[in-house]
Amino acid sequence: MSMKIFLIYLTFFTLCCYAEQRSTLHINATEGAGRKIPDTFFGAFFEEINHAGAGGLWAELVRNRGFEEGGSTVPSNIYPWTMVGDESTIEISTDRSSCFDRNKVALRMNVLCHSSHAVGISNPGFWGMNIEKAHKYKVVFFVKASGSIDLDVSFVGSDNTKLASNSIRSFDRNVTEWTRMETVLLAKATDHNASLQITTTKKGVLWLDQVSAMPLDTFKGHGFRKDLAQRVADLKPTFFRFPGGCYVEGGYMRNAFRWKDSVGAWQERPGHFGDVWGYWTDDGFGYFEGLQFSEDIGALPVWVFNDGLSLTDEVDTSMIAPFIQEALDGLEFAKGSADSKWGSLRASMGHPDPFDLRIVAIGNEECAMSKYRENYLKFYDAIKQAYPDIQIISNCDASQKPLDHPADFYDFHIYTNAEDMFRKHTKFDDAPRYGPKAFVSEYAVWQSDAGNGTLLAAVAEAAFLIGLEKNSDVVHMVSYAPLFVNTNDRKWTPDAIVFDSHRSYGTPSYWIQQFFSSSSGATLLDSTLETSSEYIVASAIQYTNPAEKKKYLRIKVVNFDSDPHNFRFCISGLDSKVEASGATTTVMTGPNVKEENSFSEPNRIVPQHSSLEKASGDMNVVLAPYSLTSFDLLI
Repeated sequence: MSMKIFLIYLTFFTLCCYAEQRSTLHINATEGAGRKIPDTFFGAFFEEINHAGAGGLWAELVRNRGFEEGGSTVPSNIYPWTMVGDESTIEISTDRSSCFDRNKVALRMNVLCHSSHAVGISNPGFWGMNIEKAHKYKVVFFVKASGSIDLDVSFVGSDNTKLASNSIRSFDRNVTEWTRMETVLLAKATDHNASLQITTTKKGVLWLDQVSAMPLDTFKGHGFRKDLAQRVADLKPTFFRFPGGCYVEGGYMRNAFRWKDSVGAWQERPGHFGDVWGYWTDDGFGYFEGLQFSEDIGALPVWVFNDGLSLTDEVDTSMIAPFIQEALDGLEFAKGSADSKWGSLRASMGHPDPFDLRIVAIGNEECAMSKYRENYLKFYDAIKQAYPDIQIISNCDASQKPLDHPADFYDFHIYTNAEDMFRKHTKFDDAPRYGPKAFVSEYAVWQSDAGNGTLLAAVAEAAFLIGLEKNSDVVHMVSYAPLFVNTNDRKWTPDAIVFDSHRSYGTPSYWIQQFFSSSSGATLLDSTLETSSEYIVASAIQYTNPAEKKKYLRIKVVNFDSDPHNFRFCISGLDSKVEASGATTTVMTGPNVKEENSFSEPNRIVPQHSSLEKASGDMNVVLAPYSLTSFDLLI
């Protein structure tokens, strides 16, 4: 849509210009008449899906770094590693000779003869490694050899040019036992589709294991990919739910995410096959990293742990005690002192102070399973006894009738079409006002309406969020899902943030979420909408801009109709007048409801900001079709 058309839609009219008003929002801004929205209202939800962590938020460049992805039976597939050279010069195989007890598979490289042409192995990472000129990358690996070693460690571009290279030689150093090697590579050119190669021209047998390549420049120095981490931080989430999702459950219990396998030194983590979403992860982004990332973006961690249930099998309540102890140990890891058993492990990983973990979820989407309630009650009692301050989330929905078990929050998930999502803005109008509060931890428009992230989906979600905001006495937390998708592995679509090896962009749904980042801790103002249309939803809040420390009144209105709409808002009860200057308006719309953002046009559907001239507490506007519009009035 051209800026000229935007300006037509945003033209402001005096009251006498329109005799017929189709919608009016009456706002009561009297001191004390509003209601505080919970500080935790808006957050983010991370799940290891679509390679969100492995090959995404976690900045590790090497895929299958421990050669475990092919399974524990050897010889095994080492995909995506490939051989450099041919079978006449080198033999590649796997065996179980690793020094790491929990990941025994290692790669054996038998170089058959001295050669002027280097031979070895190559790893393309997650659909290409992003290597950038003048950036540094730390490469670590473990090696054992029958004699001395003479290796070249290189980043190689898609045209086979060397982007960076260092030599590692043992000389008189004994490497007949497993030895850690480390080097830092400085890139002299950029290639977004590079690979890591470890090669040699020296005859002999050597073994490699746990090969890692990480950029030295990561988000707050903690190993997170900077652009992706910043996109999450820009949402200003007040909480960060992790690590799933169905990923926590596993299709089978043997493939469930278990936090104890995801902490400690990275090279000692066994990794596991996430059978729900169909790929292996080295668990570089583990329990500790989820807690650390929450802290880094200023969000409260919300930990979801396995409760003895998977998608297909269930642990009987009589045998649930080990899982309860695992959960209690996990809480000690996060909250315990540095001299406690599990707190000391956290401290050894570089975080001696406890994390601010206050909320946990017992399982995910399991209320209908036969063992859930019995298991849940065992977990609930044990956690409340050991940690009375921990708030607990039940998987069971209490939006229509009260729960039959104790909880601090109940989980509510919704994936639906755009029309139904829009209609759901009244979902919690009649929800019980007592008992546990709602946590809408997964919501999104999906399937045909959503495409890979359409304007239509985003506008419907905006109406739903306005409804949640108006019901924030009951709904205390809300987050979109899924958060990330690697464009090379779309297991689920749409998603908030799309990325590949070096680029990322936000879908329209991502940008809609930014509209609501100021709602956490704001004051919901009492407002009444008079409308002749069933497709208008509006609300008003008062918030303080953290940068300016100034108070604003924000009016948000959705037009979920194919026609423009005349809209008026009028404010009463203000102690002071609305400032005529300093106000802004923001509109998100487009010429086609199926418009999407893309790598080539990342800002095709994004909020458009402009100054609001001659602002007042009583104004008439024209709303664009299928749009979210907000007015920020300086008080």
